[in-house]
Amino acid sequence: MAAAGGESGVQTEGVDDAFQTFYSEVKQIEKRDSVLTSKQQIDRLLRPGSTYFNLNPFEVLQIDPDATDEEIKKRFRQLSILVHPDKNQDDADRAQKAFEAVDKAYRLLLDSEQKKRAVDVIHAGKEYVEHMMKEKKKQLKKEGKPMVVEEDDPEVFRQAVYKQTMKLFAELEIKRKEREAKEMHERKRQREEEIESQEKAKREREWQKNFEETRDGRVDSWRNFQAKGKNKEKKVRTFLKPPKVKMEQRE
Repeated sequence: MAAAGGESGVQTEGVDDAFQTFYSEVKQIEKRDSVLTSKQQIDRLLRPGSTYFNLNPFEVLQIDPDATDEEIKKRFRQLSILVHPDKNQDDADRAQKAFEAVDKAYRLLLDSEQKKRAVDVIHAGKEYVEHMMKEKKKQLKKEGKPMVVEEDDPEVFRQAVYKQTMKLFAELEIKRKEREAKEMHERKRQREEEIESQEKAKREREWQKNFEETRDGRVDSWRNFQAKGKNKEKKVRTFLKPPKVKMEQRE
């Protein structure tokens, strides 16, 4: 048991080392990309698949998830100046879209709750890859094979974490859109019911108003009708004559 525990500790240590290497390489890439030209930054932010790539605000701003608010603000200023439409008037439309992506990422990270969610997604991606590595090694151990997986390579591990993180961000975005569409549909349904209720109440008010306004006329009409009926009855009775009695003739 002690040996197994020691082996597990070695595996965990190996994963942590791989992850540290991953972050080290990410920071090197960020440092390299931070000096990209305006055109290169615009191309990066609008590259194919950017709709999903740009869901990760840290990816957009090319900054570490552990960055402080001050570091985030500083990076936003640097990047927003590079891609601002005023500085890229020869490609203003694309620059505007790139600027909007940067601004959206920055505003998201200003919200502490949204920032925490983004960090949690990144950590979840790392934990998923680590879990899959352990499962693969368990299977290799059962099969009596060397417990070496491709994710032991820091570059492969980095790519696996990156892909899983993007996948998680994409899934969350899809769920958000579905929830938004459902809420919109519900609001539309409630609005239609509200309008229908208002129209029904309006029709009832108009009917009641018309009923009240014509009440006197209906009463007068009924009274006139009754009066005519009585006059007619009297008139008929006045002209009624008793039948003539035929006298019997006696012989």
